[in-house]
Amino acid sequence: MTLTEKILARASGRPRVEPGDNVWVETDILLTHDVCGPGSIGVFKREFGQDARVWDPSKIVIIPDHYIFTADRLSNRNVDILRDFAKEQGLPYFYDVIDDPNGSWTFNAEVGQIKRQYGSRYQGVCHAALPRLGHARPGEVLFGTDSHTCMAGAFGEFATGIGNTDAGFILGTGKLLVKVPETMRFYLEGAMPPGVMAKDVILWVIGDIGFDGATYRAMQWEGPGVGSLNMDDRMTIANMAIEAGGKNGIFPADKATHEYVSERTTRNGTKADYNPVELDKDQKLIFDKVYDLSKLEPTVAMHPNPGNRALAKELEKVKLDRAYIGSCTGGKASDFFAFAKVVKGRHVKIDTYGVPATSDVVQELKETLWETQSVWNVLVEAGVKMTENASCAACLGGPTDTFARLNAPLTCISATNRNFPGRMGSKEAKVYLASPYTVAASALTGHVTDPREFLS
Repeated sequence: MTLTEKILARASGRPRVEPGDNVWVETDILLTHDVCGPGSIGVFKREFGQDARVWDPSKIVIIPDHYIFTADRLSNRNVDILRDFAKEQGLPYFYDVIDDPNGSWTFNAEVGQIKRQYGSRYQGVCHAALPRLGHARPGEVLFGTDSHTCMAGAFGEFATGIGNTDAGFILGTGKLLVKVPETMRFYLEGAMPPGVMAKDVILWVIGDIGFDGATYRAMQWEGPGVGSLNMDDRMTIANMAIEAGGKNGIFPADKATHEYVSERTTRNGTKADYNPVELDKDQKLIFDKVYDLSKLEPTVAMHPNPGNRALAKELEKVKLDRAYIGSCTGGKASDFFAFAKVVKGRHVKIDTYGVPATSDVVQELKETLWETQSVWNVLVEAGVKMTENASCAACLGGPTDTFARLNAPLTCISATNRNFPGRMGSKEAKVYLASPYTVAASALTGHVTDPREFLS
């Protein structure tokens, strides 16, 4: 079986499953946030009763992150609903926007013990925060009310987005009926050359198969090239499985995976034991193709969809109004380090905005020194408008007062994951997706630019 089939077979209590099988699977983690959480809670209470209890408080993770730093009344009310529900149900893993001086909500000691300081501290974008908090573990099943839940597939687990109705049902039962997807294998060889990042890998692949080329399929990443990718790289690639229509993206768990997971579960007091699945030599695949990482070049997804691929060097006539780095895909510390490497000692030519994915990234950028200067200050001195308010921000548009939202028909190059019309605000705006290297280089010139010009 493939990795996805093995996990779903085990989670459904079956010795094996085949693509197309419909199976009831046990949920290891249910993730939700401020946009979909209130609706999921509404479904749960409607179907199971106003006084119903969730199936397992220790398996529910709630991270408000989308419409947070806004004056919009309804957006703020969404967080209030999550807060009330977490208190009512005794949920230990509600990461509030504001800190509770009394620590996390208490819960039944038979379920597990949680370090109090991790119950209420705001985290930032849920997909980036989830693994850093120790909630992403190999071999498990993760459902989330967000299409980019597939990012956690970087850790060798089945992770996929679901709707509010399914989430409401899981809240009450811990189970969900899943159709087993077919698996596409992307076999990586070699290593990325200078100037190329994981974002270029996934943009190249989506451009190859199309933004619907993996519809309801598992995108499985294998090969010796995987070993050259760090966990941040794998998260970037797995995150955008949905941009190809994929049900999930998944990497095999290796030494790097286990080291990352073990360190964070230990640090944060989350569940430390897990049971990974291993690759089978004989797998039934619907698609199988080899990609040589060493031959890739800086790549861009042009307006209006993530599959509209071109090389950065081919688009130098595309003038830009704005550059943006952030989101679950492009707001990790490593993304900002790459961006800073390009702009250090230089100054951006267009409005450029930086939104760290998590509060930990903010801290890391401020504490990491390059000679005597913090990386945060490198970015600020280069003219990047940075915010300490880690969140999804303009990646999903949001209310009109959202930081860096495209409120006019601007042309923007962005390290985010989606560029359909209206995604970052105005429906008349045009968004070009690229790696942090390419976004940085383009911010310096005011047009789409191959970053290798600044990295030689």
